[in-house]
Amino acid sequence: MKDLISISDLSKPQVEEIFRLSSELKKEPLGDGLRGKTVGMIFEKPSTRTRVSFETGIYQMGGHAILLSDATVQLGKRETIADVGRTLSRYVNGIVIRTFEHKKVTELAEYSSVPVINALSDFAHPCQALADVFTLIEKKGDVKGLKLVFMGDGNNVARSLNALCKMTGINFLLCCPKGYEMEDCEISHDPAAAVKDADVIYTDVWTSMGQEKETKKRLKDFAKYQVNSRLVGHAVEVGRDRPLHIMHCLPAHRGEEITDDVIDGPNSIVFDQAENRLHVQKAVMLMLMG
Repeated sequence: MKDLISISDLSKPQVEEIFRLSSELKKEPLGDGLRGKTVGMIFEKPSTRTRVSFETGIYQMGGHAILLSDATVQLGKRETIADVGRTLSRYVNGIVIRTFEHKKVTELAEYSSVPVINALSDFAHPCQALADVFTLIEKKGDVKGLKLVFMGDGNNVARSLNALCKMTGINFLLCCPKGYEMEDCEISHDPAAAVKDADVIYTDVWTSMGQEKETKKRLKDFAKYQVNSRLVGHAVEVGRDRPLHIMHCLPAHRGEEITDDVIDGPNSIVFDQAENRLHVQKAVMLMLMG
């Protein structure tokens, strides 16, 4: 495990070790696993949770974070990605990158001699998926056999989550309008039918960063896929003996993909997910750089 570019970089034992470490770090947040070490953070996209959770995690483990904005680095513009990777490797102990094009992440990792962590690309979001499944383990214990319905398009979060669900025995179902499917997973186009017997309903924004020109079309196409009390009612039927959990990777466009009463309701574990980004990412950094 040199880098974390996508879930496919991880073996099942490595995932289990990440979760074990995450649990330990959640109980004892302060340590010295990164003492004297520096992490360069290249952020080409806006961020709240990702930046704060990584910076806080690095600080809690005794390390130092350097934020490198797009205006500062200009990957592939001011200088080649290969040169950035080679140069930063001489200064820092690891690189975190949040960008649009996935190939920037893979190229940076190719030329970097220090670990590279994908903090989000247009293809994958492995840190989010790890935090999500870790959260479900906290809530459910054994997650094997759970049914998780992802209500949205086959985006980076869905792709990474699907891969990790397969590894951990969770049944992943993507429910989306026609034309928004994703490879290598079960698909449904009927929201009410999809959430029947679901243990988890997960949603994400309908229009991701970089897709703003598609906003009007996406709002129309996804109108019937909103996670609201009516949809939740199809999952929470009379006689149900297990809890339903609502998940969202945030930021949420309240009133679009999810309503206030659901995201703020008793079934929501959305902010537990957000917190667990911190603990999981600390575990990943410790395994790669500690």
